[in-house]
Amino acid sequence: MKAVDVKTLSDEDLVFKIVETNNTHLFAILYDRFSKVVYNKCYGFSKSKEEAEDLTHDVFIRLFVKLRTFKGNSKFSTWLYSFTYNFCVNYVQRNGHKKKEKITVVTDQIKDENVYDDIDDATLFELKSEKLAKVLTMIDPSEKMILLMKYQDDMTIKEIQEFLKIGESAVKMRIKRAKQKVLRTYEEL
Repeated sequence: MKAVDVKTLSDEDLVFKIVETNNTHLFAILYDRFSKVVYNKCYGFSKSKEEAEDLTHDVFIRLFVKLRTFKGNSKFSTWLYSFTYNFCVNYVQRNGHKKKEKITVVTDQIKDENVYDDIDDATLFELKSEKLAKVLTMIDPSEKMILLMKYQDDMTIKEIQEFLKIGESAVKMRIKRAKQKVLRTYEEL
């Protein structure tokens, strides 16, 4: 296959060619196409550019091994997005790099405080970015993931529903609870 032909291949065809030939040069082309997207996802889960670069590197190492599991049932970019998110969530959960500052909230207080029930998006956007970044390191990775999907990646409820394989009402409830947790944690800082 000529180098010129490779550049015109679709992402899916390129992946199938890599799996078929195990060609690292073809994988480098895939890397060039998606490294910035993967880096941006990893950066959302990391504390620094260096950590995001390390995570990106790790994602692509794991990807080379797992590429055979891509069956073409969805676009490769969607599959890679899911792969990267899962990798980052697992990384955050299993590594001690993330400070787990547990915040204990008495359940009676939650029932009495309806101030968090209907948090509009504007309220979240008004939070100071440095303090918000700290809050995002303190909440559960799955809560952080759903908020990043909604607000950083501009995914629709339907897209999140398909990605997480849960119902629409479950997506809305998880987003609502994650927003409530962010606001409570933000105010306690």
